Amino acid sequence: MLVPFYSNTQEMRSLTPDLRREFALLVEQDTLVNGPMVKRFEKELSDYTGAKYVIATSNASDALELVLRSLGIGPGDEVIVPCYSFFSSVSCIRKVGATPVFVDIDAPTYALNLLAVEAAITRDTKAIMVVHLFCQMADMQALNEVATRHQVLIVEDSAEAIGMTQNGVHAGRFGSAGVLSFFPTKTLGALGDAGAIITDDPKLAVAMRQTGDLGRDGSGLAVRRGICSRMDDWHAIVLSHRLRTLQANIERRQEVAARYSRLLGQVPDVQLPRLTAYVKSGEEVFYVYLIEVEQRDELAKFLLAQGIVTETYYPMPLHLQPAMSDLGYRVGCFPVAETAASKALALPIHPEIQKAQIEYTVEAIATFYSSR
Repeated sequence: MLVPFYSNTQEMRSLTPDLRREFALLVEQDTLVNGPMVKRFEKELSDYTGAKYVIATSNASDALELVLRSLGIGPGDEVIVPCYSFFSSVSCIRKVGATPVFVDIDAPTYALNLLAVEAAITRDTKAIMVVHLFCQMADMQALNEVATRHQVLIVEDSAEAIGMTQNGVHAGRFGSAGVLSFFPTKTLGALGDAGAIITDDPKLAVAMRQTGDLGRDGSGLAVRRGICSRMDDWHAIVLSHRLRTLQANIERRQEVAARYSRLLGQVPDVQLPRLTAYVKSGEEVFYVYLIEVEQRDELAKFLLAQGIVTETYYPMPLHLQPAMSDLGYRVGCFPVAETAASKALALPIHPEIQKAQIEYTVEAIATFYSSR
């Protein structure tokens, strides 16, 4: 049996007739980038998240850079960031010339450790970048208290967090701004790279939109330094249609996660995802179903031989990656993240996975450990 890590074939087939109609109209438009379809999607995403302003971008990595640049973060500034995340969480900091200051994570949430954050704040700290990973948000109330106490900004890398909320507020709306990724495998995915920024700050929204459009204002004059990071209208068409089925897909992911947990709960060698006390029912979104196991790499190879595709999140913490070697971090600096990097494995989860595929995956995991 084959169990792909991700598939949306059925959903895309169902959307194909509508997409073809809109694509046929698209090619007759004068504007194909940041055009009317992008404006429509920005409005729809604003309604969905509750954010007052949405700026569509080429991808979430660019979006993080736009946020930092528009906040005036640059050389001489420090940005606190968890050492366990996708590389974009730190590459954007270096691209604007600021210094990343890594901190360890909390085991249950994989979010930055608040005590470590507070200990890492210096007079050069300009912002804290919080990353919401896998299925739940960081504790934003507690983090906001730390940021307020030390008068530093919060930037939310909520690339994985579409649909996640905390006390009724969508991820990305607790800090100055938050970013969302629409990479094809995300909970809401385009047919290629795409992203967005959400914020409730009107001045910051103007700055980020201009910075992502080569620094130009509405008249076309460059009024600030910028980069080119805009969304193509055909991505916006796909995202608008998929946004309409997003909640159903989120609920289906929750059902899949619950089935995994029931079955894997009988396998003693597996650490299941753990929701923290501040996460209320329905606030979680299982973009990734992450387990922790011994012999992680051997298990992944065994599962692949059975036709089951998994992903390693993340094989090496950011502070140990070669591009960060000049910062002076070493093995042992952040033991929680380093342990997670050696044990964490993401299992296939998507709305189209079948009951038999879930059971087959769990049986294969149980077989692997029973033979050891």
